[in-house]
Formats: sequence, structure tokens, C-alpha cells
Amino acid sequence: MAILPIVRFPHPCLEQVAQPVDATAPATAQLARDLLETMHAAPGIGITACHVGIAQRVVVIDLPDGNGPHVYANPEIIWQSAETSTQEEGSVSMPGIHAPVTRPARIKVRHARPDGGNAEEDADGLLATCLQHEIDQINGIFWLKRLSRLRRERALKRYAKLGRGGQATLPSSSM
Repeated sequence: MAILPIVRFPHPCLEQVAQPVDATAPATAQLARDLLETMHAAPGIGITACHVGIAQRVVVIDLPDGNGPHVYANPEIIWQSAETSTQEEGSVSMPGIHAPVTRPARIKVRHARPDGGNAEEDADGLLATCLQHEIDQINGIFWLKRLSRLRRERALKRYAKLGRGGQATLPSSSM
């Protein structure tokens, strides 16, 4: 396993739609192991291949609930509740910046399994939030885009003040 370098916002890979992977490939399993180690070192509770500059549809989540890490290859949301939930979100690619984001409270996700089949998983609470956040990321939607214009501008100013963002802005074509 290896700790991979995390790209920082506004790296272009963070706005790129990731490509599907072969969930049965040893390279995909190795990438998932490397992502898990990288996420723990960051530290974080969710990470995608995009966060390390690899535009592939691999998501790793490890919540503090003690249930262990979850790996999702080619995940997609196939159902979402009308009920919403608001949680503080941030990104390993934008350390030190957090803001409340409102998303559906419950979802159902389909993803590819290492044996070549597909699985479906229901999620609520923090897992639902993390899955939506990371699936957004592999779809080229950086979490800042889920904020109001005012909250987004404040987050960008805080990031620049931390010395991590320079002149960080979202490209006008992506808003």
C-alpha cells in the first residue's frame, strides 16, 4: 500500500467526470487499498481516485462507526428520498474548510463488486451524505458547488487566507 499525493482545489481532476473501472481488476483493488491509506493519513472519512489525480470511478469510505471501510467501484445513486438532511462537509482536497450542505436523507446506491456482479445498498445518515458527496466528486461536482453563492465565496476566501488556495475560484463554466 502507498500514501498517494492528494491534489488540491482547484486541480482540474476535481471537476472531471471519472471513467468507469473494471471492479475485478487487481489494479482497482490496489488503487482502493492506496486510497484507504491515503484517506487515513489525510485524515478523512471519504476519498475518491479523483482526489489523487486519477479520473476513475473508485470511492472509499471509512466512517467512525466501527463497521470498517467500504469500497465502491462505479457507484451510482438509483434512488433518493424527498426528505433532506444537513451535514457539515469538507474535502481532503480543501483541508480546513467546512460548510453545511443539504442533501437527500436516504439513498440507494448500485455499485460493481470485485466478483464481477453488482450490489445495491441503502444508506442513511452520515453514510448517505458521504456517498452523495463522493459520487458528486466522481461526477465532476466539487462540493463547493452545493453551497449558496455567499457560502461558496466565504469558503474560497477562508481557503485563500489559509494559504492553500491562492486565487482559488470556481471556473464560471462550472457554476
